[in-house]
Amino acid sequence: MDNIIRKYIDYISRNKTERECVESTIKMAEEMGYKNIEETESLKEGDKVYCNVYKKALILFNIGSEEIENGMNILGAHIDSPRLDLKMKPLYEKGGIVYLNTHYYGGIKKYQWVTHPLSLRGHVIKKSGEDVSVLLGEEDDDFTFSISDILPHIAQEQMKKSAAEFIPGESLDLVVALGSENEKDNGKKEVLSILKDRYGIEEDDFLSAELEVVPAGRAKYLGLKKDMILGYGQDDRVCAFTSVAAMLEEKKVRRTSCTILADKEEIGSDGATGMHSLMLENALYEVLERMGKDSAITARRALKNSVMLSSDVNSAYDPLNAELYDEDNSSRLGGGIVFNKYTGSRGKNGASDANAELIARLRNTLDEKKIKYQMADMAKVDVGGGGTIAKFMAYYGMQVIDAGVSVLSMHAPFEITSTFDVECAYNAYRAFLNM
Repeated sequence: MDNIIRKYIDYISRNKTERECVESTIKMAEEMGYKNIEETESLKEGDKVYCNVYKKALILFNIGSEEIENGMNILGAHIDSPRLDLKMKPLYEKGGIVYLNTHYYGGIKKYQWVTHPLSLRGHVIKKSGEDVSVLLGEEDDDFTFSISDILPHIAQEQMKKSAAEFIPGESLDLVVALGSENEKDNGKKEVLSILKDRYGIEEDDFLSAELEVVPAGRAKYLGLKKDMILGYGQDDRVCAFTSVAAMLEEKKVRRTSCTILADKEEIGSDGATGMHSLMLENALYEVLERMGKDSAITARRALKNSVMLSSDVNSAYDPLNAELYDEDNSSRLGGGIVFNKYTGSRGKNGASDANAELIARLRNTLDEKKIKYQMADMAKVDVGGGGTIAKFMAYYGMQVIDAGVSVLSMHAPFEITSTFDVECAYNAYRAFLNM
């Protein structure tokens, strides 16, 4: 299993945006015999295809021996993570410093993002249609970026504010370069010149760009025993990677298997690449048409009779903040894959509540395979909560439960997971695909 952990650490170190995850996963899939569905005319048992959704979401299918209308076994993770996005007109100079203006994405503690080494990565689409890949500030022996803060000696008023207020969202601007007090926008002009030389882009090209600010540096083993992992974006790329790895290892399956890597989960799953869209239906219709089963009732039956693991993380029990958790109903680092019967908050609001019959089947499957698992809530009742893509999939009438890896410091620039839990998730997903 050490090989899986090494591959996982490399995956999250190299892939810090949705587009990077999709591109990397397609390469992995093609090496295992998967083909772009747009390049296929027919599908039969044993065929493997993927559907690329605007380069920011991905759906994989492995056609099984059983009729597809009997349902699929579906794994669904998300590949977007909390971050900072550049605004449409981001570059400005103020007081001799050049900045990039950002808008945070997802639920973050804003104060956690200052004074860290940060990188800028993403894509600029020029008017000609040329796609320019940008990666700046990542290499150890090169430059990086950061967001400044004020020193404690003059922060008396700042420190009186609440944690939600003392770093305003409008202050999360990236320090890019020094300018000149004597010549207006001299530093900005120099930055634009560097970008022109390196990438061939002009200032107006920011208007059609998707550039993300993320923590710089590789993920690493954490602790003397190397039994934990510290890295950015483990929510939810730990489940995305293990889902894909499990899917790619299964050569032949009885029930058609499907793995979804969705976008936009951190901001409500809306948009064309989020699970609130029809992207799964659209992909399924493409599969059915190539199988000679192009009918609405077949699609409805295939979805209704499916079983899904919403592969998403859960908040790990934190002994230093024990008052927030119901200790008996919390997941632990090193406790195995964690199942959440329901998510939501304050009376299970917004939850998809899994059926007991499904949980019993999963218990039986994992016990037979001797795979360690745990059942948990996120926190104490009325403390808070969260949502996943489970409820959007349950909309089709399929059986769904959340199943993933426990995470400490969730939504922070660097999150903590257990190597054992990563292995358990991989093994559990493989067992599920053969259930």
